[in-house]
Amino acid sequence: MPFPTDRPRRLRTTPAMRRLVEETKLAPSELVLPMFVKEGLTEPREISAMPGVVQHSRESLRKAAAEAVRAGVGGIMLFGVPIHKDPTGSGGLDPDGILNVAIRDVVAEVGDATVVMGDLCLDEFTSHGHCGVLDDAGRVDNDATLAAYAEMAVAQAEAGVHLVGPSGMMDGQVGAARAALDAAGHQDVGILAYAVKYASAFYGPFREAVESALEGDRRTYQQDPANFRDALREVTLDVEEGADLVMVKPALTNLDVIHAVRQQVNIPVAAYQISGEMAMVEAAAANGWLDRERAMLETLTSIRRAGAQVILTYWAVEAAGLLRSRY
Repeated sequence: MPFPTDRPRRLRTTPAMRRLVEETKLAPSELVLPMFVKEGLTEPREISAMPGVVQHSRESLRKAAAEAVRAGVGGIMLFGVPIHKDPTGSGGLDPDGILNVAIRDVVAEVGDATVVMGDLCLDEFTSHGHCGVLDDAGRVDNDATLAAYAEMAVAQAEAGVHLVGPSGMMDGQVGAARAALDAAGHQDVGILAYAVKYASAFYGPFREAVESALEGDRRTYQQDPANFRDALREVTLDVEEGADLVMVKPALTNLDVIHAVRQQVNIPVAAYQISGEMAMVEAAAANGWLDRERAMLETLTSIRRAGAQVILTYWAVEAAGLLRSRY
């Protein structure tokens, strides 16, 4: 039997050789760090289901934002956790509510050194935990919610946010936010549209982080994980309404969707490695079942390889450090 002349292993012989021919490279500037800030805290509070992640106080948030900038992270996505919640989520619209105050704090701390983003949704602020205003029958009222999102977008823009992230999966949410921002003179504030957001089983740890009061589920507005064409339809609508970036969430269970979205649009594609995806790796690593750092970078690389140019991950700062040492 003749020896093979085509030997792919020649390009795997050393770490330097593997780096030289590596097809997918992940950069710290492509990572976005989601951060939680809890009203009234004086010290950070650990989130039990998300090792290494905390609810920040305003002071610790500023310090952590500065640390993220030093690490070279490309952006920060802020989520507010209020003390008081009500049926309409009014705290999200209040210029002095915790999220808008946190946006001002972070922008004052880091300026334009990173991209400051705000979650544009009511679920953290509603007493029922849904992403919108409820009608008399207890259903989420799409159009009444759009009016709230429009006001919330302007409040975040006036606090200094660079990108708003409408994540509630209301029909028309991107168009409503764009029209409101433009009418208020905030044409330069961009929109990171949660275009594909599935009703996933992997959101559990996040709900602890934002102290969700959810009653029931969100399947009437978040997408069915079984559906693929529906995802592409949502992306098309969001681009037509003025999205500057589109996002797929969750990331790891939807790599095929990320790839298809990348092929469909000519704007940046983001993906969110959500709390449950991170928690699975952390739990397995804590049990000694896998190498935590290798698993971290492998999952992020797979999301990048699928086509996401921007990745939201709770590991952003740590991963950025690992990437710097690697390259």
